[in-house]
Amino acid sequence: MRSRPIPSSGEPLPVIGLGTWQTFDTDSNDASLTEVLHTFHAGGGRLIDSSPMYGRAESTIGRLTAAMPQRDDFFYATKVWTTGRAEGIAQMEQSFRRMGRPTIDLLQIHNLVDWKTHLSTLRKWKEEGRVHYIGITHYTDGQHAELERVLRQERFDFVQFNYSIADRHAEQRLLPTAADLGVATLINRPFGEGALLRRLAGTPLPGWAVARGIKSWAAYCVAFILAHPAVTCVIPATSKAEHMREILEGDVELTREELEKGFRVLGF
Repeated sequence: MRSRPIPSSGEPLPVIGLGTWQTFDTDSNDASLTEVLHTFHAGGGRLIDSSPMYGRAESTIGRLTAAMPQRDDFFYATKVWTTGRAEGIAQMEQSFRRMGRPTIDLLQIHNLVDWKTHLSTLRKWKEEGRVHYIGITHYTDGQHAELERVLRQERFDFVQFNYSIADRHAEQRLLPTAADLGVATLINRPFGEGALLRRLAGTPLPGWAVARGIKSWAAYCVAFILAHPAVTCVIPATSKAEHMREILEGDVELTREELEKGFRVLGF
């Protein structure tokens, strides 16, 4: 898999990560989710993104990766999603325990919640080496302007937000701002929580795309996102290894012009 550098450090990060919203919120189904993790790792993936908001997802990630010999290969990302300094510290300490990690690669402030309060804690923990990178997130177009404002006001290593071939609002200002400021970008909702793929179901892929190695609309949509130079990593979520394999096939170098032309014929 291709990698792109994290601007604040130069560390290479594989361009396709794994989200856990809904898909890892379970106490069972370990075999299928373990297969997803093995497929993801075998394909070169490293970043796993979670949050206390995602129910049991952090615990599931911790439990499953603890049984994997590759557990230390992963790049673990999670979030703080509460108000108040003490509450934030308690929640983040819980995330360390749930994920079974002595350090967290990336701790993000989820959906801008009480971000000024949590930022001071995260900076201190980064200095101490408890976390390697700090970030801030949201998932709606309506908060892109606020994310941009915060990025210009404070220094973050990562920003996470929504972007897809059918929702390109982030291209207007947020992606260029992140590039200008040297902030790594994580892309959530690449399929609009599945709505985009459901809309495309039954529609044949363009022949040229198949010839270039794209075998599914999931791969096509991922390839489009990765064609933007300001994107560092895209984090689709799945609970099925077969879907993970399709997603990984999106690591294809195509121009946005090619992908846009093929998509416009569908009426998007």
